[in-house]
Amino acid sequence: MSLVVLVGVSGSGKSTFAGRHFAPTQVLSSDFFRGLVADDVNDQSASAEAFDALHHVAGKRLAAGRITVVDATNVQREPRAALVRLARQHHVLPVAIVLDLPESVCLARTAARPDRDFGAHVIRRQRADLRRALKSLSKEGFRRVHVLRGQDEVDAASIVVEPLLNDRRAQTGPFDVIGDVHGCLAELVDLLAALGYVVERDERGRAVDAHHPLGRTVVFVGDLVDRGPDTPGVLRLAMGMVERGHALVVCGNHEQKLVKALRGRDVSTGHGLAESLGQLAGEPPEFRARVEEFCDQLVSHYVLDGGRLVVAHAGLPERYHGRASGRVRAFALFGDTTGETDEYGLPVRYPWATEYRGSATVLYGHTPTPEVEWVNNTLCLDTGCVFGGKLTALRYPEREVVSVPARRTWYEPVRPLLPTGPAAAPAPAAHPAPNSPDPTAAETDGAEPDGAEPDGAETDGGEPDGADRTPRGEPDLLMLADVAGRRTVLTEHHGRITVRADQAAAALEVMSRFAIDPRWLLYLPPTMAPTATSALAGLLEHPAEAFGDYQAAGVRRVVCQEKHMGSRAVVLVCRDSSAALARFGVEGHGAVHTRTGRAFFEPELTERLLTRVGEAVTSAGLWDELGTSWLLVDAELMPWSAKAGQLIRDQYARVGAAAAAVLPVAERELAAALARGVPVADLLDRVTRRAADAEAFRAAYRRYCWPTRGLDGVRIAPFQVLASQGSTHHHRPHTWHLAVAERLVAADPELFAPTRSLAVDTADADSVAAGVRWWEELTSAGGEGVVVKPEANLTRGGRGLVQPGVKVRGREYLRIVYGPDYTAPEHLSRLRQRSLGGKRSLALREYALGLEGLARAARGEPLWRVHECVFAVLALESEPVDPRL
Repeated sequence: MSLVVLVGVSGSGKSTFAGRHFAPTQVLSSDFFRGLVADDVNDQSASAEAFDALHHVAGKRLAAGRITVVDATNVQREPRAALVRLARQHHVLPVAIVLDLPESVCLARTAARPDRDFGAHVIRRQRADLRRALKSLSKEGFRRVHVLRGQDEVDAASIVVEPLLNDRRAQTGPFDVIGDVHGCLAELVDLLAALGYVVERDERGRAVDAHHPLGRTVVFVGDLVDRGPDTPGVLRLAMGMVERGHALVVCGNHEQKLVKALRGRDVSTGHGLAESLGQLAGEPPEFRARVEEFCDQLVSHYVLDGGRLVVAHAGLPERYHGRASGRVRAFALFGDTTGETDEYGLPVRYPWATEYRGSATVLYGHTPTPEVEWVNNTLCLDTGCVFGGKLTALRYPEREVVSVPARRTWYEPVRPLLPTGPAAAPAPAAHPAPNSPDPTAAETDGAEPDGAEPDGAETDGGEPDGADRTPRGEPDLLMLADVAGRRTVLTEHHGRITVRADQAAAALEVMSRFAIDPRWLLYLPPTMAPTATSALAGLLEHPAEAFGDYQAAGVRRVVCQEKHMGSRAVVLVCRDSSAALARFGVEGHGAVHTRTGRAFFEPELTERLLTRVGEAVTSAGLWDELGTSWLLVDAELMPWSAKAGQLIRDQYARVGAAAAAVLPVAERELAAALARGVPVADLLDRVTRRAADAEAFRAAYRRYCWPTRGLDGVRIAPFQVLASQGSTHHHRPHTWHLAVAERLVAADPELFAPTRSLAVDTADADSVAAGVRWWEELTSAGGEGVVVKPEANLTRGGRGLVQPGVKVRGREYLRIVYGPDYTAPEHLSRLRQRSLGGKRSLALREYALGLEGLARAARGEPLWRVHECVFAVLALESEPVDPRL
């Protein structure tokens, strides 16, 4: 991740060199940008505008972390300084490649080019500037300077892209990330044992290595040294583990300060440094030299597991991940402060974690806390072992916390680790001071780490590293920036899904005005695609197409589920109100909401309904079986009129009433006219047919309406357990989900309605025929139809995700959707031209977003991460797709 600056006089072959070693998109040429702004690559009067444009494009590339090459002479100090500033602004390394060719070669090449009309004096002046540049490039801030002298060296050169020292994305773990040790060797050995490591000792019985039988790797978050009883022992063990590939260590502020002290720098020996120096004084000189070298080479942070894990001593915002600059190092080692101090004289830390919105998990230490707490996918692992707390590790990717208690209080802090009274009450949250120091001392983490310490960094004098209790804000606070504008959501099962700005605006209107408390809102059901259009006479949909499509996708076993005509409902039920408050931070027992996140019932009726649902879950034994205090269920709530009463009255009933009032009268009058000899037989047949269709239309929607009073008459048909504490259930087969639903029906048959089902083998003609007959029986008896799903549930095929379900609706039910007369041949032929591609694409995208949101919720990720997926589903619902599909 670097900005490569080519340096050389005109005619030295910079463009040829760049074209040979870099991709065309990586190279930004000053000549090209002159052409862009002035239509003439040689118009030197346009240079200022050309370089403005070049720097702008370079900034965009560097912000995205892409190698960028600047092809210009760059022999003068001022243009180079601007590029170094640009690299520092984006926290990447500035690298110079100098093409130092003889003046005669450059003169000859320039003379041979008809587009170069400047004289030899220009080459000589540039040559003189180059000679001066060679003496100062390293001092100007370039981290690497490569000088190629003569054409032979230019021709022989090869470009090798080296990852930064902090780039360990190829290491995927598993890892055990350990918080601040601070010289507590006994506790470190205890923790390693609890984690399953085997500690190896030398002939003197000293711990010198630890390895895990399953190949796990330890990552220390820094501050191995100071304050505790055995800093040399901790270093001996950690260095041995690093040397043998069993551990990684990031630099802490205490290691950085120890290096300065070992090098004889004038530093304060407070904050535990005196203890370390005294303990190291008893070690051989070669050991102290080894410690100095080890601590000096520690990098500020590591990016691991493909970018999914970041470890830094004091934490790190997303914009700094994998970057290299003095500012990045300063933040990683010291964090950020508001410029204020608390009543102990300690700096007030800026709560960066409350604003963190990155996808990577960030693990850190530096600020002791009695208990670990996830905040926006970040976790502080410093639990104050040296102050009498405990030493803590996180197993990654399992996200399991493992701790061992301190054997004693080794170092008394100025402020107690645990609150003891009013003096320990939280200070008010503070905002960053506008003129706080901006440490950008030196570029780091590229070729070698730097020990730059910002002014005012020594802030922990006998206290837990500036351990303030500044409130971090509300971790579940949602911000407009989380959802506004064009956004891309990365999902596990369908890659990146884009939400346009106009879709986000439409969703924001619904979510902000009508939706339930977002803390309850873990999931919105996806839209469902219909089966392919049938060519059978009188039918628009038929299960044969669904079976055929699944067979073509390689899905042999499917399950047909009875489709209930009601309203899609998501039921979130908690075991009790205390479980709801602990997990969701909301009083109550859960929520029952629609596909758009609106509450089905008013609060009192919702609580009554959830009480019955919870009792049924208890009776079915699901709380203990699933090891959960909450359950999220996908269901259908009936009758349809319970939610859609107004719609039925205003739309369907009015159509039916108008038809019932007009068509019989028209039929009588036409019959009388025909009896008088008027030739209206065809018109009479048409009206008679329309009257019959209208009556069938009224019968169709009336089947799904019945009166309710309170919960009397309300039925819930559950068909899938979406998630529970720590788990999602889309990998379980639908047979398991239906079996759970049957247990709920048995527990409360008055509230829960059963969902009939039939398994079908799509490659077996007899099984397919049985599936077709079952659909015909259901629909002829007034049923809506069936949903055909892969029996295994979540299924992938050759082209990615397979549709999670397709609906096959009955002939009579479709009158509600397409109108009373849709079965007329002229209408049916038109409807058969319906396009399903957009609907199917939408169904898959919403399905993947739903799964992603559920996975994040089950992992206990922050609300904004879950809500990102929920909001995206709602946003996609504004996509212009035929709502009748």
